[in-house]
Amino acid sequence: MTIAVGDLQGCHRPLQQLLAQVAPPPGEPIWFCGDLVNRGPASLLSLRAVMALGPRAVTVLGNHDLHLLSAAAGARPLRPGDTVAPVLEARDRKDLIDWLRRRPLAHLQGDYLLVHAGVDPQWDALKALELAREVEAVLRGPHWADFMSVMYGNEPDHWDDSLRGDDRLRAIINILTRVRYLDGRGRLNLSSSEHPDRAPAGHTPWFDVPARRADNKTIVFGHWSTLGLLERANLVGLDTGCVWGGCLSAMRLESRQLFQVRCVASATPGRR
Repeated sequence: MTIAVGDLQGCHRPLQQLLAQVAPPPGEPIWFCGDLVNRGPASLLSLRAVMALGPRAVTVLGNHDLHLLSAAAGARPLRPGDTVAPVLEARDRKDLIDWLRRRPLAHLQGDYLLVHAGVDPQWDALKALELAREVEAVLRGPHWADFMSVMYGNEPDHWDDSLRGDDRLRAIINILTRVRYLDGRGRLNLSSSEHPDRAPAGHTPWFDVPARRADNKTIVFGHWSTLGLLERANLVGLDTGCVWGGCLSAMRLESRQLFQVRCVASATPGRR
């Protein structure tokens, strides 16, 4: 059995409450959908808590985790509302950053694919894993800090197998850690975070694009707090907005048993 947990975003106390409620037996894998840090009050404690779980914890990188790595590399300044400064100032900063940059962007096990935000409709699960490995090789390599300075940007705005270099890596990252909507030509809309009931004209949630090639796997993801809990036969969306005053959610994937802890809003109001 496997427990999957939604976006923590520095909400350490709800994590402890949730794990107490779930009471996972020793050795049961615990998957995290990314965004372990930022916006919440205890990014440092949250990061240390997940690390302390050892190999049973599988976490994919989210956009806020990458933002922390970018700040650690000196490639991007912290923004108002960021709560990762204690990580950057911690005595074990090097260990924390080295551990984080070695996390995967996608994890495939059996019938389940774990990512932070989503998967391009052109990719099957093995393709998503293969492309994630390209980025992971850079983040784990000796020149990872140099890459952080060119990681950000909304272009290219669609996937093409012919992409090369930084453009290719940036597109992979944007799809796996930022995607919500695609337009009718398969182009990413990275500015809209509304619930699908208020989707931008001509745009579709990535998981509702017809003929998705990865729909033979159950994709477990977070990132989209306004979407809330999403449970379908081949989809489990677990970002229920803990940092915004919603819940921290976990699900035992095989049985679809749901666990939730109510949270107190701790992020500065603004764009999610």
